[in-house]
Amino acid sequence: MRLLSRALRAAQGYRAAALPPRSLRAAPVGWRLPARRGLSARPGLEELFAAPSLRRLLEARARGEGGAAPQLAARVQRLRDKERELRDTRELARDENEDFRKLAETEIASCEEEIAELKQQIVLLLIPSEETDESDLVMEVTAGVGGQEAMLFTSEIFDMYQRYAAYKKWKFEILEYFPSELGGLRHAVASIAGVEAYKYMKFEGGVHRVQRVPKTEKQGRIHTSTMTVAILPQPTEMRLQISPKDLRIETKRASGAGGQHVNTTDSAVRIVHIPTGIVAECQQERSQIRNKEKAMQMLCAKLYNAKLEEETKKRNYARKIQIGTKGRSEKIRTYNFPQDRITDHRISRSVHHVESFMLGEEMLDEMLQTLREYADYESLMEIISENDKNNSS
Repeated sequence: MRLLSRALRAAQGYRAAALPPRSLRAAPVGWRLPARRGLSARPGLEELFAAPSLRRLLEARARGEGGAAPQLAARVQRLRDKERELRDTRELARDENEDFRKLAETEIASCEEEIAELKQQIVLLLIPSEETDESDLVMEVTAGVGGQEAMLFTSEIFDMYQRYAAYKKWKFEILEYFPSELGGLRHAVASIAGVEAYKYMKFEGGVHRVQRVPKTEKQGRIHTSTMTVAILPQPTEMRLQISPKDLRIETKRASGAGGQHVNTTDSAVRIVHIPTGIVAECQQERSQIRNKEKAMQMLCAKLYNAKLEEETKKRNYARKIQIGTKGRSEKIRTYNFPQDRITDHRISRSVHHVESFMLGEEMLDEMLQTLREYADYESLMEIISENDKNNSS
């Protein structure tokens, strides 16, 4: 490809007098964010890079303002070089010589591909990563309004995430599990560990709503039930340190279904963090030591999440992020079985085929990826807005 570029530039040098004046405006590249099935993406990179506000931000970062990393400045310069090369090559593509035109068309395709990749890299370098993005997580599910139907739905959602963890090759470990009498689930806690687990799952926290005819409904009426998901990043020891003197550890006999060991040994463990009053308990295992480890894992996640929420409040963002707060009280998604439709209310988009979605594979993965793209877009808009505000003050 380099040889081809040299040949084109050499040819352009010989025929420069015959070419019309160069346009000062770069031609559109024609690349957009990949559209997800059933979901519309935010404005594409072509539109973003055409905006004066983003150009001002890139110029500021290229000058080293805002702590710009050297790789960002290098990619911005590379982008400018490739766009200049693309303009020159497009002029050559108008040449009467067919061989020159074919060479130019090949080079144009190569330039456009590299420009699209450079723009994507620049956007990713502009968006700061969250401290928790590389973390593992603790997921907590709880049945909400709707009685047994809510518990059945909770069980289905929990199973969906367990299958999704297998799809992503993450480790999924059940920490607590309290089933209902009819095969549903009252409450459960699981740890999920793997590459970018929290980065993918962090927007799943909130209220999930189901609309369908319950198995127990004899009149065929559609009921609405809810369940709640909480996604808590799992801290490393470096990020969260707990003094043993701040803990009160209690043991008791396990209760509920669980086999012969229930109510025969003091295997259940309850840990209280005295300064905050936050509690975690576990009776999932036969071993008291193992239950203590799991209860401590849950407690650490709860304490870390409380710390992050406090830091977020202190930042005092000027506007509410559309993608949501990731809070457990926020209604995020509706699963409508009669209409075979799933709607994510934060981005006002729907997909169909509920059963396929709840397999926890490609469709769920695409939804989570789209949510990440929306969140990245909003982060970029905040950065651009902040830069414009600083320039005008």
